Amino acid sequence: MVLAVDLLNPTPAAEAKKHKLKTLVPAPRSFFMDVKCPGCFTITTVFSHAQTVVICQGCTTVLCQPTGGKARLTEGCSFRRNSDICKASLGGMGRIENWASTFRIHALLDF
Repeated sequence: MVLAVDLLNPTPAAEAKKHKLKTLVPAPRSFFMDVKCPGCFTITTVFSHAQTVVICQGCTTVLCQPTGGKARLTEGCSFRRNSDICKASLGGMGRIENWASTFRIHALLDF
């Protein structure tokens, strides 16, 4: 019996359609982002699926509002993915290995 689909090498389109836990390498699709306030240009770190209203600390402007899934950014706010806090593409073990290598570096430098 021959399968019509290669299970070890799925296409990117097929992986994008699957649930986050049903992919070949399970990984979360949420991330942290740096949001720049359009009024005072301060940067605030916001979770992509925030469940509360996020307000700028400098000028009390609403930066994003919760929806059923991802948070909706206010018009005029710019954002970028924050790669320092959450490596969403690595999955769980990548973060542990990354943390362990950072710990070893600090141990060598005697922090």
